[in-house]
Amino acid sequence: MIKLTKVNKFYRIIHLLFFVIILSNSVVVSQKDSIESYLDGKIITDIKSDGVDLWVATEGNGVYKYNKFKDQWTNFSSDNGKIKQDFFYCIEVSPRFIWAGSADGLYIYEKKRNRWDKRKFSLGGQFGNWIRSLEYDKSENILWIGRFKYLTQYNLINQKYTDIDLTVNKNDQTNTIKHLSLDGDSLLWIGVEAGLHKMLKNSNDANGNSKIIYFDNKDDYFLGEGKQVSVSKILPDNELIWFGTDEFVTEDNPEFNVGGLFLFDRKINWIKFNELNKLDANGIFSLDKSGKYIWTSIYKFNPKTKELVGQGIYLIDRKKLNIKKINSDFLPDTILSIHFDGNNIWLGSNNGLFKINLVTEFLPDFSK
Repeated sequence: MIKLTKVNKFYRIIHLLFFVIILSNSVVVSQKDSIESYLDGKIITDIKSDGVDLWVATEGNGVYKYNKFKDQWTNFSSDNGKIKQDFFYCIEVSPRFIWAGSADGLYIYEKKRNRWDKRKFSLGGQFGNWIRSLEYDKSENILWIGRFKYLTQYNLINQKYTDIDLTVNKNDQTNTIKHLSLDGDSLLWIGVEAGLHKMLKNSNDANGNSKIIYFDNKDDYFLGEGKQVSVSKILPDNELIWFGTDEFVTEDNPEFNVGGLFLFDRKINWIKFNELNKLDANGIFSLDKSGKYIWTSIYKFNPKTKELVGQGIYLIDRKKLNIKKINSDFLPDTILSIHFDGNNIWLGSNNGLFKINLVTEFLPDFSK
């Protein structure tokens, strides 16, 4: 584990006061023309664009393809016999293939053949076939597959699958993957239920494998808060990197996963956004960026019912770090996924899919 130099409390407080200017104002979105809705009533778990089509994973209704030029939807589900699974948790795209992760393996769609195939994994048992995150590395033509147990590398050139055990100190949750994120050409970040792994793709260990470094909330990483940190989303942002974490607390264990959105300068400094500084909740569903803004959707964890209660979506100015909530009569509170396609922001909710046209009237005025 890499150790950080201790940052004393006084420096941390000064650092936060200097860099974090939180505005309590919220923006009220009433421009109905700025928001379009699709797939009413569907639970949208993930969204990706391949440049031509938008691909949408759902919980209970299979996979949807949206041709933006034709304004045409195509559904792949058990209802129409085009796929044998309806519950998907992640989706990824490439020029030739679409991959969708289910709790029963990886589903693979080859565009030219117009058919879905399924890949099962033997290592890890049934939990090893729960696919929770997918990340395609186009520079190396490799698909990274984040499973409930184990990380898998699929080389599309030689069609070889390689399983990687990330377990640290016999803690199974260090091998339980939540989110994958490529960072330039050399790094793969792997968020797990008990911390974070950084894979240096161009640096090998003694066995010839890519070097992997593990971090948890010790030694001032994630400000050392909570008994454990579960990393739900990772968003590289040039010289900075954003980490969304899960909130999971109980009356008996109120410090287990305390949640929060963290900004790391890749050196020693961390900034945390949570319910104490106008984010209004601690759990992070999703993250993405467009222009000068970070979009984040949040939730509160109910210790009694174990429910994740959506608390809407927030914008963060990437330079000033000001925060404003988007209040809209047309958006649900539970936003599970966010995707910027280069022109529009797509929001996947527990009650349909929403497209936000990024017009001037929609975005909040951070200068006030």
